[in-house]
Amino acid sequence: QVQLVESGGGLVQAGGSLRLSCAASGRTFNYYTMGWFRQAPGKEREFVAAISWSGSATYYADSVKGRFTISRDNAKNTVYLQMNSLKPEDTAVYYCAARSGRLSDSRIEFNYWGQGTQVTVSS
Repeated sequence: QVQLVESGGGLVQAGGSLRLSCAASGRTFNYYTMGWFRQAPGKEREFVAAISWSGSATYYADSVKGRFTISRDNAKNTVYLQMNSLKPEDTAVYYCAARSGRLSDSRIEFNYWGQGTQVTVSS
């Protein structure tokens, strides 16, 4: 079992930056692939980024590639999402997720989810 708690969301102007954090409970955090997803009002939850258990492999949605960076600190049981050059279309609730398999961009393959943190980008 893994419990996930996101933080770091907020209101930012277009072009600004935010860093989201996701703190995980459980001693086997470093065995999990971690991902970030987001859901805007009236839209389906979509993949943003994922990172392998070791941190050696990452994968990004085309819409955030070059602007967002996912990283993890297994000693702190925490995964991060650094978001730069934010755009109004990045506005959404951002969710942290974990799965015990390989990198994936499919939300149905992630077993554990946090409660989400709101990110709002004003124009």
